[in-house]
Amino acid sequence: MICAVYKSRRKADSYLFVEKRNEFERVPEALLEMFGPPELVMMLPLMKRDHLGFADIEKVKSELADKGYYLQLPPPVVNLLEEHKREIGYSRD
Repeated sequence: MICAVYKSRRKADSYLFVEKRNEFERVPEALLEMFGPPELVMMLPLMKRDHLGFADIEKVKSELADKGYYLQLPPPVVNLLEEHKREIGYSRD
């Protein structure tokens, strides 16, 4: 299985995987509107890979087969200061 990977011009670090290049028929219109004009990044042979950067390759394959697309969003931003305060039990009270 080879899929096409597009990046969003509106949402940083957001990628849309589709089954075939320039075929967005199965992608919901609202998602395409939010994503903006897709910019092709690469054609990716999934069968030759056992992992992807931030995405679970089995989930990508499954969603491509079921829905026709997979949306990869960036991980949430971690507030390191708040995380450190929780770890040390800091409280303003």
